[in-house]
Amino acid sequence: MALLLRNTVHSLRNQIKFAATARSTLSTTPVNCNEELKAQEAVTAGKPRSRGEPTLFDKIIAKEIPADIFYEDEKCLAFNDIAPQAPVHFLIIPKLRIPMLEVSEPSDSEVLGHLMIVAGKLGKEKAPKGFRMVVNNGLHGCQSVYHLHLHVLGGRQLKWPPG
Repeated sequence: MALLLRNTVHSLRNQIKFAATARSTLSTTPVNCNEELKAQEAVTAGKPRSRGEPTLFDKIIAKEIPADIFYEDEKCLAFNDIAPQAPVHFLIIPKLRIPMLEVSEPSDSEVLGHLMIVAGKLGKEKAPKGFRMVVNNGLHGCQSVYHLHLHVLGGRQLKWPPG
């Protein structure tokens, strides 16, 4: 009987330790781990900084794959995100591929400025009470597609600080 009681107490202690560890891990684990995994996979595949092989966004620009495009001009296009994180969540991508913000050059200034102007116009139309623009850059920025893009989010009260 004493052995059974000792084993039960030992088992309960282990369960409590596991629960405490799991709770502390869960509280520090980001909710959207899938995007973090995609970002890690992109870095592992050697995609950053390359202006070489076509990206998913190049294929959307070429209309080789479908996207819910609602705006297009000579320099950029905008389409709704396939996994929206807010009631309004769309991307604006330049037709000129810039892999990531940190490798942009002075010659990219006109396109980068144009993206901001378009984001302001479309953001105001789709989220008139306010919106947020996000540019992910690199692994810790959770960039999973190495073709610079602006996320525009709105349609509800957003929280601060993000991330």
